[in-house]
Amino acid sequence: MPLVNGSYIEVDSGVELFVQEAGSGEPIVFIPGFTFTTEVFEKQVEFFSKTNRVIVVDPRSHGRSTMSIHGNDYVTHGTDLKSVLDVLDVKNATLVGWSFGCLTVWEYLKQNGFDQVKSLIFVDMPPKSLSVSKEDWVEGPLDDIAAIYNVYLRNSSGQREFITNYITQVMVQRDLEEEELTWLVEQSLKTPSYIAGNLFASGMFSDYREEAKKASQTVPTLNVVAEHWAETAIKYINQLTPEAKVEVLGGHMMFWEHSEKFNEVVKCFMNEN
Repeated sequence: MPLVNGSYIEVDSGVELFVQEAGSGEPIVFIPGFTFTTEVFEKQVEFFSKTNRVIVVDPRSHGRSTMSIHGNDYVTHGTDLKSVLDVLDVKNATLVGWSFGCLTVWEYLKQNGFDQVKSLIFVDMPPKSLSVSKEDWVEGPLDDIAAIYNVYLRNSSGQREFITNYITQVMVQRDLEEEELTWLVEQSLKTPSYIAGNLFASGMFSDYREEAKKASQTVPTLNVVAEHWAETAIKYINQLTPEAKVEVLGGHMMFWEHSEKFNEVVKCFMNEN
């Protein structure tokens, strides 16, 4: 295992983000999705730290970062990411967002542009979460999204039920061992339900289509999408961001379940750019 250094970076008054670093070379920065933590990128840290400076971040109110009663939205998360990259003096970086972590990356680009960015990797997230058009690549039907917010994310037991179902039905394709599922659920539940609800609403009402379009026209961009909605996603990506590259692999958490394949896809993309 590589030597991994953990530190805390203050991004706001009383708010610290937990950050891990390993390796040296051109930086690659991983941002986890909704309520998840640095821990899910263990296989990426191990692989890429052999050739790169790898940075993984627990966003505000995730994992070992401060649980904050304010700023639980992706506009603030984009600002927080800028603070982290400035403190660590990160330049010429490849930014990798997974799921709602993509929103953090798009917001960072919206606020700061592309001067410190070499390339971008968006893992299984449409730039606009909701739409009334059946042709669009979205997170789900409006009624289903409303039920998650109004029923499941009201308390910790509902949050646990929601994330358990999402892990087993969408995120991972194989049958999980009990200890694996418990570990994944526990990662998510480090974020309290009242904060998870805020993050969920912010993510679902986000619209970063313009940022996605500009990104694909400015720097090399890769989208890695899950198999279950690949046909819709590829069509949408090709229309909105035809310059972007697309790869299809596994479920929503393919980087964890199929880490070797995912890492090779990312490695090839980075070597080409």
